[in-house]
Amino acid sequence: MPLAVYVLGLAIFAQGTSELMLAGLLPGMAADLGVSVPQAGLLISAFAAGMLVGAPLLAVLTLRWPRRATLLAFLAIFALTHVAGALAPGYWTLLATRALGAFVYAGFWAVASVTAVGLVAENARGKAMSVVAGGLTVATIVGLPGGTLIGQNLGWRAAFWAVAALSALAMAGVLATLPGGRPDPDAVPRLGEELRAMANPRLWLAYGTTALSTGALLVTFSYLGAMLTDTTGLAERWVPAVLVLYGVGSFLGIAVGGRTSDRHPFGTLYTGVSGAVVVSAALALSLGTPALAVPLVFLLGAFGFATNPALNTRVFALAGRAPTLAAATNFSAFNVGITAGPWLGGLAIGAGAGYPAVGWIGAGLGAVALATVALGAALNRRPAAVPAAAEAPVSTAAPTT
Repeated sequence: MPLAVYVLGLAIFAQGTSELMLAGLLPGMAADLGVSVPQAGLLISAFAAGMLVGAPLLAVLTLRWPRRATLLAFLAIFALTHVAGALAPGYWTLLATRALGAFVYAGFWAVASVTAVGLVAENARGKAMSVVAGGLTVATIVGLPGGTLIGQNLGWRAAFWAVAALSALAMAGVLATLPGGRPDPDAVPRLGEELRAMANPRLWLAYGTTALSTGALLVTFSYLGAMLTDTTGLAERWVPAVLVLYGVGSFLGIAVGGRTSDRHPFGTLYTGVSGAVVVSAALALSLGTPALAVPLVFLLGAFGFATNPALNTRVFALAGRAPTLAAATNFSAFNVGITAGPWLGGLAIGAGAGYPAVGWIGAGLGAVALATVALGAALNRRPAAVPAAAEAPVSTAAPTT
């Protein structure tokens, strides 16, 4: 595995820390900015909105740019938005910096994914994607509690300075490890090929799997803290430890998924999604028993993240020689699940169904995702006419220096 792939994972860790850390900083930020906690929560929504639209739009706009220069530009803007956020005089300035930072973060994800799979052999794509996406699971284990700790002791602005510094460190790594210069003209994707590849119905079925499986995981994860204290009866001081346990499970799951998804993509999806369905239902039934609920949180992270490399490599396999826009749209599909899952859970809780209902919603979404996996596997077993751009393998040619 090239060192550059690990550097891309480091960059995702730096940016993912910013994505996650506000969950532990909202009360202090609300007090400092003079707004309510729900209004401060819109800072998270602004980040999600920026991510949703940023990936496909920036993937198209930067299609013919040198990848190293593109990644460096995205990281530089992301770092500057956090410097501006740390110096923000008020709420609305901070809201704008969050949306802009998420916009370029989404673009970085899209370009970094294509870059990572282009640096390795075809049978190592899943492992490469597990390293890159593993940066986000490390952010769950280290970045979220670390950012919260910095914010609680030095103020939330110090946490923004820390993310800016991590982003600058990632820029140095990208500059040192990725080849520069303009890419080989024969290896540069063309917009027409990218759009023709998007016409493949199997690709949209894969996006459905991504959105549904992500929503199935996030509907439960988003309310874990409240579930554990309200229904399970854990003291609030134990919640961070359980969330770290979830992060460890996520890290192990994505590591295993990265090793199996290249040879057995559908087997990985079947196992991961089925496991998430069973665990979600078991959580709904056992929330009142800490000895059962806590280990299930670990398994939820493990099964939920084991599918991540397969969800990505499936899209690259279907997109063929035109992977950039396809990968970016898959990233948007992840964010559809991230947005829709918690929204559905909130509707159920608001209707008085109680926290066990989110486990049942997760199980239901997972069951539908499992149906899309089965349909995708059935279609994969028979030949189908696909756009020419999707028939050729992804080019692994490195940019010329």
